[in-house]
Amino acid sequence: MACMKLGAKSEAFHREGQTWLCTTGLPSDVIIQVGEMSFHLHKFPLLSKSGLLERLIEECSGEEGSACSLQLHGIPGGAKAFELVTKFCYGVKIELTALNVVILRCAAEYLQMTEDYEQGNLIAQAEVFLSEVFSNWRDSIVALETCEEVQRYAEDLHIASRCIDSLAMKACADPKLFSWPIVGGNDDMKNPTATILWNGIVSDDAKPQSSSDDWWYEDASLLSLSLYKRLIQAVESKGMRPESIAASLIFYARKYLPLMNRQSSFNDTNYVNSGTTISNISEADQRALLEEIVGLLPHQKGVTSSKFLLRLLRTAMILHASPSCRENLEKRVGAQLDQAVLVDLLIPNMGYSVETLYDIDCIQRILDHFISINQASLASTSPCIIEEGQLMSGTDPLTPITMVANLVDGYLAEVAPDVNLKLPKFQALAALIPEYARPLDDGIYHAIDVFLKAHPWLTDSEREQLCRLMNCQKLSLEASTHAAQNERLPLRVIVQVLFFEQLRLRTSISGWFFVDNLENSQNPSGNLGLPTKNDVSGQVEPAQDRAVGVDHHDMRERVLELQKECSNMKKELQKLVKTKRSWSILPKRLGFRKKWEPCSPKESKPSDRMAPAPAPAPCCNGQQNHDNS
Repeated sequence: MACMKLGAKSEAFHREGQTWLCTTGLPSDVIIQVGEMSFHLHKFPLLSKSGLLERLIEECSGEEGSACSLQLHGIPGGAKAFELVTKFCYGVKIELTALNVVILRCAAEYLQMTEDYEQGNLIAQAEVFLSEVFSNWRDSIVALETCEEVQRYAEDLHIASRCIDSLAMKACADPKLFSWPIVGGNDDMKNPTATILWNGIVSDDAKPQSSSDDWWYEDASLLSLSLYKRLIQAVESKGMRPESIAASLIFYARKYLPLMNRQSSFNDTNYVNSGTTISNISEADQRALLEEIVGLLPHQKGVTSSKFLLRLLRTAMILHASPSCRENLEKRVGAQLDQAVLVDLLIPNMGYSVETLYDIDCIQRILDHFISINQASLASTSPCIIEEGQLMSGTDPLTPITMVANLVDGYLAEVAPDVNLKLPKFQALAALIPEYARPLDDGIYHAIDVFLKAHPWLTDSEREQLCRLMNCQKLSLEASTHAAQNERLPLRVIVQVLFFEQLRLRTSISGWFFVDNLENSQNPSGNLGLPTKNDVSGQVEPAQDRAVGVDHHDMRERVLELQKECSNMKKELQKLVKTKRSWSILPKRLGFRKKWEPCSPKESKPSDRMAPAPAPAPCCNGQQNHDNS
């Protein structure tokens, strides 16, 4: 820490209780009361340097021979500052440091210690040293902290604003271009390797210890909230990158908001009034700090991580922050919901009337905001653009709406075990996702299955209403196999699953046979492309010959596998027919024959009446046309 030495005389005062006495041997002729401290001094050293003391002493109308008594209770810095001022007036050695220069500068201004009374007066000396302080990063931080002790005078003299401007300039610049120390603590305030510069100023030669973008976060976090806010506004006005500003705010929030460092838990409310490793922070102070942090966050999308925003939102609910603060956070999360992860969405319900374990209403508002701000892009996305093969295989690119759909399906599966979760609320959240946003409906099927398991009292109509959230045509083979054996699903849904799985298998088998027939038609001799004895010019390379053979072998194995799966499904279907009387008309409705012939148009009508959703009808018709062809 830099310092400036003033004066040359040795100590000329000693303290007795609450009294300061001068040891020059001359009786004191003025007594100045500052707070609880009394200073027994002499008029001349004070008159020659302070305009205020000169005027007050002249106005003192004490009797001749009696000491003049003055009251200076309003001096900035109190008795501690006046003690240093007194030593300066008497020429006693003092040191100006970043810890006391602001207070001395304000006290000198209060006492009117200008150049009109003496050259090199305290105001001028303090300003010279302040310029040196502003050139050093750590000293500027220390000086800015002391401004709070004399806030009104520091603001009037623009000391705080000059210090903040100096810090902002350094934070925005490349630290490698300067020699100010960057990271430090109280242990290195006095450097034994310090050197004495001109005019008695002492400065250390510390070099920057870090050159990364976050070098200033730790020192800036030492400031109070009001000063830190002004510093952030200053660096923003000087063009600092929003990412750096957001990172500094995250650092500050994690330091003073203990709940930010905890995972989502229903026990978080037990730590609202707990202290941090720094100091005990009240709930009201934490609430005010959080609301200020939210207001300072950059508005650019993606600058602040969704993880941090969701933790801020969870903390805001625990601390009962203002509705505008929570709404602000919900909109920020909604703008980049596709970047969130499931664990951060599991926000415990902190309302006074807790109905569900997790705050589902909050997630629904976030999802509503995501849908609203992406309305244009969602409207331009047509389900017809996505091919059926992509839907079934899941090879469609993960667009933001697709990522959000997967996120919401996972969230529904997590909250579904809550027995207090009502069916309408579950449906409302799931229905916000457009149907074409899900390449596969395995996620929503899993959530529905978990909900049915946790709510066994649902009626058949409620079960069917719940299952309308998924499309049986968009279930994978694994999910279809599970659904076909799921006793929790309504009978109508199981029939749909079996029908579409049978349809898919028959279509796949027909496709393989079509390829097989096409290959055979190109090789009438039936020798899979091998040259005949009379065909001299048509010679096939051995490698190509082996490749063709391998392809046909793989194709035939795949056909056998599909036939085996079809046979297994037929057996499962027959078991269901035997175990459930209501399934006695199932083979007729599905159009099955003993030899599994395709259904005729007349026989397909009952199946159409049985299907609950309009989707099976065109598929059935498509299958019928395929068979007729």
